[in-house]
Amino acid sequence: MNLPAICKPPGIRLAGPDELDALVSLEHVSFDGDRMSRGQYRRHVASSTAQVLVAVDTERSLLGSAVVFFRKGSGVARLYSLATDPAARGKGVASALLTAVEATARLRHCRCVRLEVRSDNAAAIALYERSGYRRTGRLAGYYEDGCDGWRHEKTLAP
Repeated sequence: MNLPAICKPPGIRLAGPDELDALVSLEHVSFDGDRMSRGQYRRHVASSTAQVLVAVDTERSLLGSAVVFFRKGSGVARLYSLATDPAARGKGVASALLTAVEATARLRHCRCVRLEVRSDNAAAIALYERSGYRRTGRLAGYYEDGCDGWRHEKTLAP
């Protein structure tokens, strides 16, 4: 599935199977725990119910990634992961990926996007809330290190 031109800023595209090493590397520099494995990325890249989007620079270096899941018959897309290389943070990469996730969800006729975020990740929470996501629940001890999480949701305009 191709993203619509209005939501395809330079550098946002679907990940390919040749990018598994780069995706795993990004995962390791972005997160201290709860990381996806190479096998998980391989399955998600090939899946019809998931999309892995990447942001790349002009040299095709990976700046960020987003993994979004779709369930057949459901109007809810789930943003499973949004990662940005530490050197690219604060440069609009995460916002561009989030916009692309929402565009992809609309193309699949989803009515909303849901996500979970660590309660101690102030930057991510600020991004989501600035982008129209509202907090809908607390997830006690959700992450592998025992950190709580917040569930957020955004209703998508048609």
